[in-house]
Amino acid sequence: MAQPLAGVRIADFSHVIAGPLATHFLCLLGAEVIKVEPPTGDVLRSYTRRRELRGMAEPFIGANAGKKSIVLDLKSDFGRKAAHKLIATSDIMVENFRPGVIDRLGLGYEGLKQDNPGLIFCSISGYGQSGPMRDYPAIDQIIQSVSGLMSLSGEPGSGPMRVGFPIVDTYSALLAAFAIQSAYIQRERDPKGAGQHIDMSMLDASLVMMASVVNPMLISGTEPRRTGNRGFSLAPTADTFATSDQPITIGAVQQNQYERLCTALERPDLVVDPRFADGDSRMAHEKELQGELATTFKTRTALEWERILSAAGVPAGAVRPVRDVLALPQLEARDLQIELDVPNPAVGKTSILNAGFKFAHDGPAVSEPPPTLGQHTSEILAELGLAERAL
Repeated sequence: MAQPLAGVRIADFSHVIAGPLATHFLCLLGAEVIKVEPPTGDVLRSYTRRRELRGMAEPFIGANAGKKSIVLDLKSDFGRKAAHKLIATSDIMVENFRPGVIDRLGLGYEGLKQDNPGLIFCSISGYGQSGPMRDYPAIDQIIQSVSGLMSLSGEPGSGPMRVGFPIVDTYSALLAAFAIQSAYIQRERDPKGAGQHIDMSMLDASLVMMASVVNPMLISGTEPRRTGNRGFSLAPTADTFATSDQPITIGAVQQNQYERLCTALERPDLVVDPRFADGDSRMAHEKELQGELATTFKTRTALEWERILSAAGVPAGAVRPVRDVLALPQLEARDLQIELDVPNPAVGKTSILNAGFKFAHDGPAVSEPPPTLGQHTSEILAELGLAERAL
């Protein structure tokens, strides 16, 4: 067998994060991704504080391994001609220009589908291709703000807080990859092999990502509020506590988990105390309960409590910095990292994250590093029957 998307060609006209990350997931599944870059390159190539990595920045490496790069000036006649020829040979096209830009370049879906009726065309933008905000410029942190995500992040009483990584770009990329694969299956099942135009809005994706709080508001008008480290259940035993060294988060949300928690903490008194008898009682006396737990948690380290509580069947995890997470033996057992030899002496042999899921066979992987700017221009133009000198 082969990887699920082996033989599928993607013309990737996207840049920075959401678009390239979407095609990255498809590349991990075997698709041939041809990254179309302007003469100056994808700006993500320079998203680094290390000058020696400009052109091959760490975020670029992580989102573009295994792809091919062709440089085309889409403002030139030759660039547009080459783009048309490339798209005609492709199953999928992805772009994340602001709405209307791709049409002005002569590469809109309505025109392209005349030559390639089976084309799956995915447009990723901040607000989508329709609506009164369609022309507003947007990046991840702007959508975090507009979507309400920032208003939910932080401690009660604090100001809004951005999530500490581009979560909107990441989720939009995953949703776009899901939509593209769904449209591809739809095309393969259609007797006429008709393509599809996917209109992917980062604002829409953000609200879907927040479905656990948005749906209750739609259904019953329940206003979501900032809860800090308190879990979605709002149980006082689903929170983060200080230990003798670093914090630990616990998630005892069911009655049996609460009882196991008290047993593991050697606090049987908290089980029989009528103030904490059930979920409603514990919510009514949350400050008293959390005070009792806080005192006990400070008697051991976070890792000690993590082992004790996990063994007792209580969800618990020490709050770790990312560096410590990457050193966990658990990750080594999961084959989560892909080793690469990056063509930059400041990087060389390194590793990036894989897709985050495993197949029994022929699963997600790439073997090639990210391309240097225009590395495959000659190869692809020759395949399209075009002379590079025309550039």
